[in-house]
Amino acid sequence: MTIFPSSLTSPQGGCQGCQQSEPLGFDFSFAYQPIVDLRDRSVFAHEALVRGIAGEGALSVLDQVTEENRYRFDQLCRTRAIAGAANLNMQTHLSINFMPNAVYRPELCIRTTLEAAKTHNFPINRLIFETLESEHVDNYRHLTNILREYREFGFKTAIDDFGAGYSGLNLLADFQPDLIKLDMALIRDVDRDRVRQAIVRGVVTMCAELNVTVIAEGIESAGERDFLADCGIFLMQGYWFAKPAFKALAQVAPEAWTR
Repeated sequence: MTIFPSSLTSPQGGCQGCQQSEPLGFDFSFAYQPIVDLRDRSVFAHEALVRGIAGEGALSVLDQVTEENRYRFDQLCRTRAIAGAANLNMQTHLSINFMPNAVYRPELCIRTTLEAAKTHNFPINRLIFETLESEHVDNYRHLTNILREYREFGFKTAIDDFGAGYSGLNLLADFQPDLIKLDMALIRDVDRDRVRQAIVRGVVTMCAELNVTVIAEGIESAGERDFLADCGIFLMQGYWFAKPAFKALAQVAPEAWTR
């Protein structure tokens, strides 16, 4: 049974920054892409990917996010992703990207997320919050504090695009998330690239010692899938398995599993 603290789901005491942010001024929706588990040919999670209201690409939405409306946008992303997942009767984990610079105080800014989970009866232990390694963060210590607070609430945490930025190892040294997602630039043609193979093997070994689960994203070929599986990576995401489905849960084709 999920317990939602009344101090965090009551109407009073919310984050002032979230309450006073500018109106959004535009609308958006979500597509959902599965993260599969090769071990039992199941879907481990779906990542909520922002889209325009008619299914337009993410940039059509993100280009409208400004310093003035990012707080409201970040909050709406969380609540709408949860509402959409519940409407689709999603039984897997739900992975949501968040903007660290749009969080004043984690314990207060998380209020609307908890309210949405409660309203839609979506278990909080099936929520994953992802942050981009490559995203500029005004206060590095603030990010690790957010991740620790989210773990305390019972959420899973993930570092997305690991290997794409400059701070991934430093972040990993200060905080060990539940999951890291290897950047697709490391994955592309990894089955034919000795350098990428060495890097991926090193990350897998390091994460095994730290008890961090590795997800490989951007899988586009059977060769990439098979090499990564041989390395011990079993959670994967990419067009090889399924493209994001707009307001729907994509089906994984049977041939995507076959080795």
